[in-house]
Amino acid sequence: MSNTLEYSKIFQPVLDKQVVQEATSGWMEANAGQVKYNGGNEVKLPSLTMDGLGDYDRQTGYVDGDVTLEWDTHKLTQDRGRRFQLDSQDVDETNFVATAGNVMGEFQRTQVVPEIDAFRYSKIATLVKGAGNSREIELTASNALDELLQDLAVLEDKIGTQSNVIVTLSPVMVQLLASNERFKNLTSESVLKQGDLDLRLTSINDNALRKVASKLLKSQFTFQDGKTSGQEAGGFANAAGAQNINWLITTKDAPIAISKTDVIRVFDPLTNQDANAWRMDYRKYHDLWIPKNKLEKVYANLVPVTGG
Repeated sequence: MSNTLEYSKIFQPVLDKQVVQEATSGWMEANAGQVKYNGGNEVKLPSLTMDGLGDYDRQTGYVDGDVTLEWDTHKLTQDRGRRFQLDSQDVDETNFVATAGNVMGEFQRTQVVPEIDAFRYSKIATLVKGAGNSREIELTASNALDELLQDLAVLEDKIGTQSNVIVTLSPVMVQLLASNERFKNLTSESVLKQGDLDLRLTSINDNALRKVASKLLKSQFTFQDGKTSGQEAGGFANAAGAQNINWLITTKDAPIAISKTDVIRVFDPLTNQDANAWRMDYRKYHDLWIPKNKLEKVYANLVPVTGG
């Protein structure tokens, strides 16, 4: 039989690329180049601070200034995995790669990618709410557009005019905005780079609108362990007390997301001790951070908690 390690080398880069291109939050991984990652579950993120301008003196010249580059160590908090088996009677070595590739690709598309998106959006909402960069309001067809424009203005007032501002919101919310007759006059088309893809999006006042399913826009989720009673199916579910997110506004350079497929372990039927089957062990590390000096570049609008 072929060296099963070679199969792992085939699957791993393809699976990582699929996450970047198919996750609605895949554009956030463009900032992963700033991250020092040496394997395992730790990464280092840069934080750059420097002094402002001082007066130039014709006798003594320039005033000295300080610039500080710090590398903060973070752990990848999301360490997730599953084991799959393909019976030897259903697949042989000649078609293993194609069949296993289909299984893993479908697993990522239907289970992994939505979970990664949900985690990222909920963590952004949690971080910016904790930083005081959020507000809560019930939106209607009559006020939604004005409220969005207000939030964009608040952010611009803090950080100045920025290119590559992305508003993440649901298709239902976009429809609510579009019900205002002024919406059409404020919109244009923009292009968002995501991996190898160029996504053509609607923009409002040159701020791209990235549509995301409502079920992924919550402030909290429970990421099920696959073992505890009631959590055997794994995946994620709404957490008690979770708030719906109206929208998230962020500059493209603020969130730093990373997802890494650990080496896919493949065992052929003769090696697999559990069954006469091909076995694949899938493991995914992922997380998201917003550096301290970029938290002001992100704003969240959430639905108020009612009752209780």
